[in-house]
Amino acid sequence: MKNWDAFELKKKHNYKNFDTDRGSKATKAKNHDFVKSVLHGLEQPTILWGRHAVTAAIANPLRKVYHIFCSKNNLTLLETYISEQQNIELNPSKGVEVLTIDDLNSLAPPDAVHQGFIIIARTLKEENFDEFLDAQKTKQRLTLVVLDQVTDPHNVGAIARSAAALGADGMVLQSRNAPRVEGVLAKSASGATEHLPIFRVTNIARALRQMQTINISCFGLAGESDNSITEFPLTDRVALVLGAEGPGLRRLTREICDGLIRLPTEDHFSTLNVSNAASIALYEVRRRAQQGRIIR
Repeated sequence: MKNWDAFELKKKHNYKNFDTDRGSKATKAKNHDFVKSVLHGLEQPTILWGRHAVTAAIANPLRKVYHIFCSKNNLTLLETYISEQQNIELNPSKGVEVLTIDDLNSLAPPDAVHQGFIIIARTLKEENFDEFLDAQKTKQRLTLVVLDQVTDPHNVGAIARSAAALGADGMVLQSRNAPRVEGVLAKSASGATEHLPIFRVTNIARALRQMQTINISCFGLAGESDNSITEFPLTDRVALVLGAEGPGLRRLTREICDGLIRLPTEDHFSTLNVSNAASIALYEVRRRAQQGRIIR
């Protein structure tokens, strides 16, 4: 695997993932040297920040954690949390490293709310969608979320958080036109990306057809639909398909879906953020399943 230096990792994150350009010329040089020293020799590192994203990643046995950084005020809390975990693959010579706020800021984007928690960890291996579907053929109940060109990492992260909390089995993103599962997305997901299987596919339309071949019904959320999700007959195995705010679902995606459904919003104001719409739809699927109102 490739080793990343500071410049390469900045490029990977559109030159925004490390705040080495803040301050005077001397400060910039110091920040760059610090970031470069942190990343030296690491395999496919990614940066995660925020208390929930960091602690969830530390507890994930599939994560290799290279560095754990925190502010002085968070040291006791983080060390206590780590001592309670098992199967954590850490750099044994480092442990938790206390950094100044300036050094923490240099590791995160200028607008990142890191809360004094930052880790450098190896990027998780991407899940294989075909293998996942093969393993789900006989599962009685299945809920998936499919995002059709939803590009805002805050929205995708919030949807992942709701999906994990409401029992979804996975989330499908497009390989292009979708954010990477790290950074802002991971922070917005509050640790959900460490628990929820997330798949990246080249073609959303093809993925929907694949799901349909193993009896997963695909329902697209569209505000103009006449079918309210509260009344529409759902199945045990369902994929909720959501499009980007504004454009909504693309034409081919709409045509492939088994049906279009809407949320029961007020006629005079029906606009919802896509992450809020996903949460409500996921809750309704879960509620009806628990009440035995799902059609088999």
